[in-house]
Amino acid sequence: MRIEVTIAKTTVLPAGAIDALTHELSRRIDDEFPDRNGRVSVRYTSSNSLTVYGADKDDKQRVSEILQETWESADDWFNAD
Repeated sequence: MRIEVTIAKTTVLPAGAIDALTHELSRRIDDEFPDRNGRVSVRYTSSNSLTVYGADKDDKQRVSEILQETWESADDWFNAD
């Protein structure tokens, strides 16, 4: 499974946020889908989007939920220092 998250360039994030999000999302995806070898990439582009390759509809929905949970819990795992 390959997961691509794009974030609009107009979204202001602290330094290191993209790498931290990639790491935390990868960890959570691996926990949820241990046999799928999920590869996660997060990058800036012109718009926000989530693309999941190599997964069925239910798995894509779960990845979307994991992304939402990860984003909402950033205060727990992201340290801007």
